[in-house]
Amino acid sequence: MMEKTFDPAAVEGRIAELWKSEGAFRAGRADRAQGAPYTIVIPPPNVTGSLHMGHALNNTLQDILCRLERMRGRDVLWQPGTDHAGIATQMVVERQLAQRNEPSRRDMGREAFLDRVWAWKEESGGTIIGQLKRLGASCDWSRERFTMGANGGADDQMVRAVTKVFVELHRKGLIYRDKRLVNWDPHFESAISDLEVVQVEKRGSFKWERPAADAEEPAALDLAALEKLLSRDASGHLHYFDYPLGGETYDAANPETFIRIATTRPETMLGDTAIAVHPENERLKHLIGRNAVLPLVGRVIPIVGDDYADPEKGTGAVKITPAHDFNDFEVGKRHALAQVNILDDKARLFIAGNPDFDAMTGADAAAVRDLHGLDRFVARMRVLALMAERGLVAKIEPTTHTVPHGDRSNVVIEPYLTDQWYVDAKTLAQPAMAAVRSGKTKFVPENWEKTYFQWLENIEPWCISRQLWWGHQIPAWYGPDGRVFVEHSEAEAAAAARAHYGSDVALTRDADVLDTWFSSALWPFSTLGWPDETPELARYYPTNVLVTGFDIIFFWVARMMMMGIEFMDEVPFSTVYIHALVRDEKGAKMSKSKGNVIDPIELVDRFGADALRFTLAAMAAQGRDIKLSTQRVEGYRNFVTKVWNAARFGQMNGCAPVAGFDPRSVRLTVDRWVIGELAECAQRTAHALEAFRFNDAAGALYQFLWGTFCDWYIEFSKPILQGEDEAAKAEVRATFAWVLDQALHLLHPLMPFVTEELHAQFRTDTSWLVSSAWPEFGADMVDADAAAEMNWVVRIVSAVRTARAEVNVPPGAQIPLRLKDASPLVTQRLDRHRDLILRLARLSDAGALDGDVPQGSVQAVIEDATVVLPLAGIVDLDQERARLRKEIAKLDDEVAKIDRKLGNPDFLARAPEEVVDEQKARREEAEEARSRLKGALDRLG
Repeated sequence: MMEKTFDPAAVEGRIAELWKSEGAFRAGRADRAQGAPYTIVIPPPNVTGSLHMGHALNNTLQDILCRLERMRGRDVLWQPGTDHAGIATQMVVERQLAQRNEPSRRDMGREAFLDRVWAWKEESGGTIIGQLKRLGASCDWSRERFTMGANGGADDQMVRAVTKVFVELHRKGLIYRDKRLVNWDPHFESAISDLEVVQVEKRGSFKWERPAADAEEPAALDLAALEKLLSRDASGHLHYFDYPLGGETYDAANPETFIRIATTRPETMLGDTAIAVHPENERLKHLIGRNAVLPLVGRVIPIVGDDYADPEKGTGAVKITPAHDFNDFEVGKRHALAQVNILDDKARLFIAGNPDFDAMTGADAAAVRDLHGLDRFVARMRVLALMAERGLVAKIEPTTHTVPHGDRSNVVIEPYLTDQWYVDAKTLAQPAMAAVRSGKTKFVPENWEKTYFQWLENIEPWCISRQLWWGHQIPAWYGPDGRVFVEHSEAEAAAAARAHYGSDVALTRDADVLDTWFSSALWPFSTLGWPDETPELARYYPTNVLVTGFDIIFFWVARMMMMGIEFMDEVPFSTVYIHALVRDEKGAKMSKSKGNVIDPIELVDRFGADALRFTLAAMAAQGRDIKLSTQRVEGYRNFVTKVWNAARFGQMNGCAPVAGFDPRSVRLTVDRWVIGELAECAQRTAHALEAFRFNDAAGALYQFLWGTFCDWYIEFSKPILQGEDEAAKAEVRATFAWVLDQALHLLHPLMPFVTEELHAQFRTDTSWLVSSAWPEFGADMVDADAAAEMNWVVRIVSAVRTARAEVNVPPGAQIPLRLKDASPLVTQRLDRHRDLILRLARLSDAGALDGDVPQGSVQAVIEDATVVLPLAGIVDLDQERARLRKEIAKLDDEVAKIDRKLGNPDFLARAPEEVVDEQKARREEAEEARSRLKGALDRLG
């Protein structure tokens, strides 16, 4: 006998071990040899990571697809693995060394440090893999891969794959070395990707303006107060400086002698090489072609005409610092401006030994040289003080702007000019775009194709080098004169150098490693054994579906497309399904700082994996973010309980599978009806999953299992099971067991644990649900007459229940039902199911209406008849009308109040998006409630 309640904690681990022992998830099983391959590669989570709600959604959806296709007989490979996560992993190990008071990375040296990272990876890395297994992820865990390979050795297949791609792209001229701006993290002293940059909004509070010459009480700039403020946060202010015009003697009172600029980063002025003015700026365009003198440094810089300078922003004139601003870098290229770097790798001022400052002379040269080695933010205050001392600060005011921070280091990121390795992404992007345009790869939802194209059409060179130790070291060696030799191995590089120089020379390997996105771009084929010609590569590439979030369309999806087409001559996947974000219940993005993060493992511990999985699937509507709350998961835990209790009811009433049961042979209307409803549910579920409408699939299953099967079929079957007709009882028992088992098959991809456990309770053999066939029913399984008849019973009982609730009929009161203008068919249905309707609707009697509708009746139209419920003497209808009008008036006020908010431009401008969405949702709920109550009032007459 089944346990009284379903205990996920007691079941999930046991079921997972069972699947493991059965090898249920292994690709290439003998029983699947004739099945068509179906492949999904997991977006490899960081080896340092732990499961967050985005992972839970992403992997639940992948698992649903894999379990569905496995049940359909396909040879499924869900390829698992983790990413080595260069910066994140290096940071974790360095932090561990510091906590243990052990030698630092640089003290122990590269080889010893990498040994420590590998040791950490084996001991502590991969926590997320265990968490994915708890979620029920049915990956082929025997094939787990790591982007750094088994040990990072040169002979490792994953390492050989990365090396081959780098060398071949370099030989084609598609990988090259160049000096460009990058996102530079001064903490890690490395370039980082855009995805690793977080924009943080800043706003200052200091305000000062240089007084007019004739001011009665001029207020001096309080440098001490400013320094105190900037020491807490150096960002959030606009600083207005006057640059003297060439050939003019600066006079603060005469605008003809200077040009004014505004900057949030005063220290970068030392690297200015031009000032830009919009060619149509009526106020300033006459200065285009003239020069200005850079204060402090004395550098003569041109004033150029460029559209980048917005006449409506700041002063209309923009300082151009090509070595320290991405936009300025592009302006600099257009006007062939010099690139003056003022920072070192740690974001300290680089003046001494900098050739751009060697020739500096004049009264301020010594003061500028004294800035050498200062932290950039200390230098910011020093530059401000120097400019103030020279009377060149016009004003300082608070401003709101975003400042880039490293997501791992949390330090301000600098645009920094360095020599790095780049991929010619523009060339590789052309076939990647053509593949989507031709339909070889489709995006679902389709609107994400626009995002994909926008990025690829405007793609910049891809910086792939990182100044780290943990990662794939770049296969490049330098000769004594700096000549580079890119080869598969050090021996090959030495041979190439020998051929070039005519003798053996000492070579130095490039110390940089590759961006982690470089190795993960190869994921769909490197995980299958490439560059070796493996049987797995031939069978499982290209893959079928990629399930991922929209935020890495640029960083991962597009790059996999580029590399797959370039090296496999075929797209890596035929479909890209882009899922939405999981937000909190109010629609806000989850973040630790907001304190609204929901831990999926805590939900699994509390409610079970099935409840969490079904919640995520039920809310995964295409193009709509998920607003998750603990209450929603609890609600679907109740669904798990409902299915469990239904199965237990069946077991307690002798419902068991019957060998050779033919669902087409049943004779009872209620059994023909439930079998037809099951068949239609199966069709809706399959079609929804094929179209990636996971919410529709969940909805169809929920509606059938909770509504049709648990609420209605069980109630319809109780009189039969308690009756004297043994043949009817036997048929209901067999039908119940068969329908439940088939429904468990349909539900299994979404709720694998409870369905496997229930299947084991009812099965007559040793089969496991995970390996069972997906139900497919023909149209002959649907009996239209049975469906019409039993659904009429459902509707009439539901109508009576709704009316009772709306007008507050006491629960214990039995009321009469009359049918007005009933057709002969409706009358026959009432006669056949009278006892059932009386019991379920709590009616005293039911029959045709003779004469006029009695006063004080509630009415509802159900198909070919009007349902009349005479309530006079049972309910005070005048009181109910008054109550309903009062409730409607309250809802009128609520809607009007919300409309005032939503109609207020100031509210819309200031309120966070999730607050606005919450107000819209509240209005929709109020409208629905108002409509329902008005309907009830109308029915009272």
